Amino acid sequence: MGKDVIIACDFDSAEKTLEFLDKFEGKKPFVKIGMELFYAAGPSIVSKIKERGHKIFLDLKLHDIPNTVKKAMCVLSRLGVDMCNVHAAGTGRMMQAAIEGLTREDGSRPLLIAVTQLTSTDEETMHKDLLIDEPLDKVVMHYAKNAADSGLDGVVCSPLEADKVHSICGGKFLTVTPGIRFAGGEVGDQKRVTTPAMAKELGSDYIVVGRPITAATDPVEAYERCVKDFIG
Repeated sequence: MGKDVIIACDFDSAEKTLEFLDKFEGKKPFVKIGMELFYAAGPSIVSKIKERGHKIFLDLKLHDIPNTVKKAMCVLSRLGVDMCNVHAAGTGRMMQAAIEGLTREDGSRPLLIAVTQLTSTDEETMHKDLLIDEPLDKVVMHYAKNAADSGLDGVVCSPLEADKVHSICGGKFLTVTPGIRFAGGEVGDQKRVTTPAMAKELGSDYIVVGRPITAATDPVEAYERCVKDFIG
């Protein structure tokens, strides 16, 4: 997979999601299914979107004891998604268990990436709420290195951290970066944000874009703008 723009379809029903995707006539954007949509519509929404020819990033951020995550990944591997994720804070043992569960009998599996620190988290929040006293940048890089050492394909991180993740974990280690806003756009609940063009300069492999596309007056135009700015 090369660079791509992933649309975060954070809707509360299958109907709203499919109606949104109907706007993209002849286009098959990479789609993220997060907790809201998956919990509302269930696994069948994955099948419906796959039948339309879209790639899918299933963003459920598993974080539990290794055995539970392994069993959950066994189930998710049957859905035919292209990418899924766990929380790196679950430890290397949990991440290794996730790969074991995700890998099918023929040896194939979706890409597996790990969340480092959410882009809604800044250093003050991390210190105050999580009692992690190390600098945010150091924590993200440590989590990324643990994910790489555990055999994962990449991490979710801020575009601001993408280049350094590559320098530590290698150029083929994927950086999937939310926190994308157009210049002058509303930041919302995000803290560590950049534009699509800046994410490209910083070395992001994938950008995940939600409200700047889904809430746009013309979502298709907003998506095409993202693709132009990020991929060229």
